[in-house]
Amino acid sequence: MSAKIKAVTLTIVANMTSNYGEGLGNISTVQKIYKNNKQYASRSKESLKNAVCVQSGFYDDLQTVVNVAAQKLADGSTNAANNRALEGGYLTTGDLTYKRNSSFYFTDAVSTDYFINDTRFHNNLYLATNFAEHNDYNVQADGGKVGLMPYQYEFDKTMKIYSLTIALDEVGVDKNFEEEASREEKIARVEALLDTVANLSLQVKGSMDNAEPIFVVGGLSSRKTHMFENAVIVKNAHLLVQPIKEKIGDTFSCGIFRNGQFANEDEIIRELSPKSTVQFFNDIKAQVRDYYNQ
Repeated sequence: MSAKIKAVTLTIVANMTSNYGEGLGNISTVQKIYKNNKQYASRSKESLKNAVCVQSGFYDDLQTVVNVAAQKLADGSTNAANNRALEGGYLTTGDLTYKRNSSFYFTDAVSTDYFINDTRFHNNLYLATNFAEHNDYNVQADGGKVGLMPYQYEFDKTMKIYSLTIALDEVGVDKNFEEEASREEKIARVEALLDTVANLSLQVKGSMDNAEPIFVVGGLSSRKTHMFENAVIVKNAHLLVQPIKEKIGDTFSCGIFRNGQFANEDEIIRELSPKSTVQFFNDIKAQVRDYYNQ
């Protein structure tokens, strides 16, 4: 494999919920961005990264300290070479300050359709009623005393697009302490990230969310950037084929989960010759192993 290869770059379309931003009293609102004179629901890159680090097992090794704020522990014996929790970057501000950037980067996951408010109304009536029955209160007359509390929140689960780029030459390397993980450990870390994205599950407001890709494009690249961030566009459930076709060339490939959600699924199959999403991720992992074993 070419020595010029530096990164894995992927752009993904998935059905996923948004995470929540600021709340007002008992009202929770989803995070949104503003573009094209409209609001679009989103899941922040920080939320995505945290979910991936937890689900991949990276944070099984997490150790924290408090220096004014809670921080990841990083020192001579615990660093990014021997602790997966530090692969996503760290900043420690103890007696000495150490900083290491992440080796992998997400973009925000932004909805393909503009936001239409779907507000859900709930309450804790059952719990309040249980308390009232055991303490001789009346729910209607003594709502405050029994803790009756209505609440509402916006809900959004839509098709969203996000990108992930992994800098392969930075994985497992910690220049602060001049240490580097083994080749096998580097492969394991990248595969863990790819497997997690391929099977991503999110939790929000007590709901479990299957956020696996329904379309993915990318591969190994000589550029450390989100190569297909500007090429993957969905309008009215149609994936625009031409921008992807222009960039994909002989270097990259794509995968699709054929569930009929794209209105132009037949065109996508005909023009882009996608693999299944399972085969796509298996092929990328094989290329990553070749990169590290060269």
